[in-house]
Amino acid sequence: MTVRRILATSGGFLPSANYELAQPGRTILGALALTGKVRPRVCLMQTASGDPAANYLRGYEALSRIGCEVTHLSLFTMPTHDPFDVLTSSDLVWVGGGSVVNLLAVWRAHRVHEAMAEAWDKGVILGGVSAGSICWHQGGTTDSFGPSLQPITNGLGLLPYANGVHYDSEAQRRPLIHQLVTDGSFGTAYCTDDRVGILYEGTDPVRVITDMDVDHATGPAAYRVERVGGQAVETRLAPGEIKG
Repeated sequence: MTVRRILATSGGFLPSANYELAQPGRTILGALALTGKVRPRVCLMQTASGDPAANYLRGYEALSRIGCEVTHLSLFTMPTHDPFDVLTSSDLVWVGGGSVVNLLAVWRAHRVHEAMAEAWDKGVILGGVSAGSICWHQGGTTDSFGPSLQPITNGLGLLPYANGVHYDSEAQRRPLIHQLVTDGSFGTAYCTDDRVGILYEGTDPVRVITDMDVDHATGPAAYRVERVGGQAVETRLAPGEIKG
């Protein structure tokens, strides 16, 4: 049976001693393990940051070093591949951060949103960080419009929730998510601290994964924010299996 999986994170790659290099964190390593492949095919996308070559080079180096077969889909100034061909033939698609507003607009212009949905239905794991996390959801909070966060509500909607990223490192993130859930702009929202990801199977959040060792009781985590009695109620989801 095909399992549809999405890994939505505020992490993914970790810095190394050499600034030009990166290493996959446990979120990415966990997704690669789920492919079940000895040499997983990974497609990188950096649409949200305008497809800079340096970002792709770091991803190629980090993933090739651990035995992945790496390609990329750049959309600037024109697509490097047919989106349907490259995305549906991958084992893991990893989407970098940047402007989620620009990402969604460019994806829709090139039918990438349709190709992503088809890949997901075929069992390709979709994942990413920041903009590459929000995009799979109904929406979230973004600085795509400027330094003051604003809501975005036209995500791909593969996951029927809002998404909050960088929950512990950017002061505007938590209060705006709470406000938007309280006023009904969003239903349930799932949020991640830096270096934390949520694995979804189908549309169910099943596991919280961290890029490094953390204190499970007090360290970085994920959160569910839902409206109860007219107010936003936040539940901390510690690393590990999500129950209830």
